[in-house]
Amino acid sequence: MKQKAKPTKAQQPSYIFQVESLSHEGRGIAHYGSHPDHPEEKQGKKVFIRYALPGETVRATITHTAKRLEEADSTALLSDASTLRVQPQCPHYGICGGCNMQHIHADEQIHLKQDVLKSHLSHFAGLQPEAWLEPLRSTREDYRRKARIGVRYLPQKDQLIVGFRENASNKLTSIDRCLVLDREFGSITRLKQLIQSLKGKGGVGHIELAMGDQDVALVIRHTEKLCAEDVNQLQQFALQKKWQLYLQSAGPESLIRADGQSNDMRLHYRLDDFEINFAFSPLDFTQVNSSINPKMVKLACDLLELKAGERVLDLFCGLGNFSLPLARRVGATGFVAAVEGSDEMVRRGTENAQSNGIDWLQFYSQDLTKDFSHHSWAKQGFDALLIDPPRSGAEEIMHYAPKFGAKRIVYVSCSPATLARDAGILAQYGYQLKKAGVMDMFTHTGHVESIALFEQAPQLNDLSNNE
Repeated sequence: MKQKAKPTKAQQPSYIFQVESLSHEGRGIAHYGSHPDHPEEKQGKKVFIRYALPGETVRATITHTAKRLEEADSTALLSDASTLRVQPQCPHYGICGGCNMQHIHADEQIHLKQDVLKSHLSHFAGLQPEAWLEPLRSTREDYRRKARIGVRYLPQKDQLIVGFRENASNKLTSIDRCLVLDREFGSITRLKQLIQSLKGKGGVGHIELAMGDQDVALVIRHTEKLCAEDVNQLQQFALQKKWQLYLQSAGPESLIRADGQSNDMRLHYRLDDFEINFAFSPLDFTQVNSSINPKMVKLACDLLELKAGERVLDLFCGLGNFSLPLARRVGATGFVAAVEGSDEMVRRGTENAQSNGIDWLQFYSQDLTKDFSHHSWAKQGFDALLIDPPRSGAEEIMHYAPKFGAKRIVYVSCSPATLARDAGILAQYGYQLKKAGVMDMFTHTGHVESIALFEQAPQLNDLSNNE
């Protein structure tokens, strides 16, 4: 009996395009109509092409079609390469979904991120700063101090895949060494060999790596209990590497240290400019770029021009990455109120303040989507305000931020779109955008980190003084 043939996936069409410009995500932009072979019915339609650069002629395969635009991948360069093009250093580039701009010169990556920030502020808020800050650049290629590495065991093939997700896919691709991970982490292949040796490898969901200045943590996320032999294997590896070993069977509360060396579940980093040491859990949110973070914290404090005795409010404070340096700047005669929605982060911040001998800093747990200006500790007013929100921004806060009376506001952003939206609201309340600039927190990616300074308009200062 004849077997029914499986339907074959329709082959996507490919065309020749002349690339005109770059999108905000670093994709080449072209239009149908720039080549004689283009379909008549698509004339003028915009196409976003991965790995293509302005001035180049490329052959590109269509990957997605929508009513107003199409997406494509460049498969062949048919002209001279753009002067912006460089050879990607990573052998996994184009497959791994982590870095998407390795083919673009590092200087151009910065220019692109600056243009994205300028465009969003102009188009969505009608604002431009009075002065642009010099961009903060990463000083090392292996900048990442944190990573989540996927693990997938295919029992039918007895195959273990350890690596990162592919572009626009949940599929994992095996990685030997990631060039943007701190070199101290070493080879991912070695971690794969470790997991491969475990009897319970099918129950390992992912690996997390985290490091401080001197210490490294390996977190094994497992959905099934590991046998004693497997735990011993992991302990021997950690001992050899001089790493901390953690096991996590469910949520963050299930995290346990498993290397037998100590019960202390902390990593550490230092900000030398402020003589501050931080302790954090391997699962805590921390800034991943070890060369940008100290520069960013110093810049934020410099922009606020803090004086001894001033009062500062730090919103979305986390474990106190900004809070403690702010407290150093205002000194023991000043005061810093640090606010965070997570009780765990409030505890961590309090611990860090105490261990650094800073008692003029108080952490508060508070839902930041709700106005808390009526609380006794918030009603006394503040000279300066620092906001470091998540990607969703701080829209709700913008409407009650003027109640605090801050003359200066520094906004640290990981999304130019929400920064522009929130800046527009601050402008409505009389705050002027004085300075702004980008920070290369995530080199080779389209993520745009930025920092902006707002100052209270003079008339508002006059009004607040008369009240």
